[in-house]
Parts: sequence; C-alpha cells; structure tokens
Amino acid sequence: MGQLTIYKNNYMDSTIVSNLFIDEYMKDANDAQLKIYLYLLRVMNSNMTTSISDMADMFNHTEKDVIRALTYWEKHHLLSLEYDASKNITGIHIEEPNGKPSGEIVPLAPVVSMIPKMTSCFETESGQAAELPAAENAAPAKPSYSLDDIKAFRERESTAQLLFITEQYLQKPLSASDMNTILFLSEGLHFSDDLIDYLIQYCVDRGKKDFRYIEKVALGWAENNITTPREAENHVHKYDKTIYSIMNALGKSNMPTPKEVEFIKRWTGEFGFETDVIFEACERTVLATENHRFEYADKILSSWKNAKVHHKADIQKIDELYQKKKNAVTFSKQPSNNKFNQFKQHDYDFDAIEQAILSK
Repeated sequence: MGQLTIYKNNYMDSTIVSNLFIDEYMKDANDAQLKIYLYLLRVMNSNMTTSISDMADMFNHTEKDVIRALTYWEKHHLLSLEYDASKNITGIHIEEPNGKPSGEIVPLAPVVSMIPKMTSCFETESGQAAELPAAENAAPAKPSYSLDDIKAFRERESTAQLLFITEQYLQKPLSASDMNTILFLSEGLHFSDDLIDYLIQYCVDRGKKDFRYIEKVALGWAENNITTPREAENHVHKYDKTIYSIMNALGKSNMPTPKEVEFIKRWTGEFGFETDVIFEACERTVLATENHRFEYADKILSSWKNAKVHHKADIQKIDELYQKKKNAVTFSKQPSNNKFNQFKQHDYDFDAIEQAILSK
C-alpha cells in the first residue's frame, strides 16, 4: 500500500504526548498499559480527578489490571507512585520521558516531593478531591536550566575541571541534560565540587553511570544532610555487604532506605537467620510478587521463625508438612462411597498439628 499523508486540523482541546514516548516506549507496552498512561496524561492536562476504580470501569479492566499498568510505567520511570500506610495508591507523579528504556530499573527516590507533581489527584471516599500533603524538609525541585545558565556554569574554573573529571569517570562526553543535573547538584542541593566528585566516583564504582541513578543517590544524601565526602563515605559504609546482598536478592539496586535496613536487621539480628535462609525467602518473594517485597519476605521469615526454623534444611521439613496438609485437605473434600458418610467427619486443625510437630 502507498504512503499516507497525515493532515493536522486546528483544534484547541488536546493532550500532548512526548515523541520520545511514541518512539521508544509505546512499542513494548500492552493495550492496558497504553490506555492507562494516555488517560493519565489526559487527566493531568485537564486538571481532572480520577481513581483506580474509575479507570478500571472506563476501560473495562479490573483494578488489579490498572495497578499493574501503573507499576509497569513506574518501572520504566514514566510514573512514580505514592502510597498510604495501608499500601493503597494515593497519588501519581508524571515523569518526563528522557531516554530509551533499559533492562535495568533505576530506583526512585524515597522522598516523593522531589518529583514534579501531577496536577490531578485521587478522590477520597466521599468523592472529594484530596490534596496530598507536602513532605517536610523537602529538597528543592530540580529546575530546567537555560543554555545560558549551563554556559556560565561551565565557564567557572573549578566547574570546568569537575566536568572534565566526570567525563573521564563516565567515559563519554556530557550532554546538556547531564550538565543540567550537575548544575542542580551544585546550585540546588549546594553540593561542593569535592562532594560531587565523590558522588560520581561512588556511583561509577558500583557500575551505575546513569544520571538518573546519580541524582537519586544525591537526593538521598541531601535528605541525610551530607555535605562532605567524609560524611558521604561514613554514610555508605553504614550499609555492609550483607545488606546489599539481601537488597540484590530482592531485586533492589537502590541505596537502602531506613525502613529496608530495619527489615534486614530484624532478619539477621532479632530472628537470627543466616543469609542462606534469608536468600531462600528472597527467592520465593521475587517469584511471587513484584510489589512490597520487603513486607512479603518479612511474612515468610516471620512464619519460619515461629516454626523454629534455624537452618535451610529445616525449610524442607516445613514444605513437606505443608504439602501433606494440602494433600490431606484435598483428599477430605473428595466424595466417598463410605456407608458411614452420614456421620460427621473429623475436622482436624492441621496448623495446630504442624506447630505441635515442630515444637517437639
């Protein structure tokens, strides 16, 4: 068939979609993911309100389908999500597409106020639009500096040296977007040149050369009031190899948050598990869910602690007991030709039996 000519008519009511989204992101997304993302742009541009159930009803999807679509775009850094204490989504931040999606997922900053907010919000149970509270001690939002700003920044003697060193670390020339980030670190977060130098070196040493990752680490340091390379070194050394290995086992490559460190210290300290037991729980968690993995792994390890698991070999006993209980329940539900079927069958508490066996 021949080429098509696309004509543009003049109209005012429109929603702008990034060309980068169309070129790099759209081809890999499924129907539900595309519908949800485009609808969110529509909501944002029109100052509308919406909810998970509204989107599910509109596109004839389940609420789980909507949530899966939202988390898909979050993994590709086009959205970031806010949750309440009950793990319900309460807000969405729309991110600007800034590059081709890669296999590696760069973590989002734990401080959600760092990200430009979507103008719409979710509805409360009463149907009223609820404004999300601003985070305390929020770092300044990252501005988009002009070319003149970047040029003036580059002309500083100390900055020129910093940019040269950064290019050597990253082994590539810096783009305008990269320099925009470095300018933000200097002017917005008030990082010294030495601290920026240490930041870049630290991230590169961990195999992370993406400026999105570098910026997220910087925001974490700013949140912890780190102002010197020595303070940064002390901060990162607080997290030993055990913590990072468990983070990696859960598919996490970000700096651990205080809550995540709290989970890990409970597993290794209070629970007293060796790392092989924790890794087993992490493996089962990753296979089971993509969301709230620390909470999921914590439930597994808590149940193993209650079952008096001490070594990895004990887990096999738990699995065998569980399978026996499952098979017994299945057998008990099968119809029987037993002439005594009219009598009430025993209803054993297999959980109690399991605990009694393990306590011996």
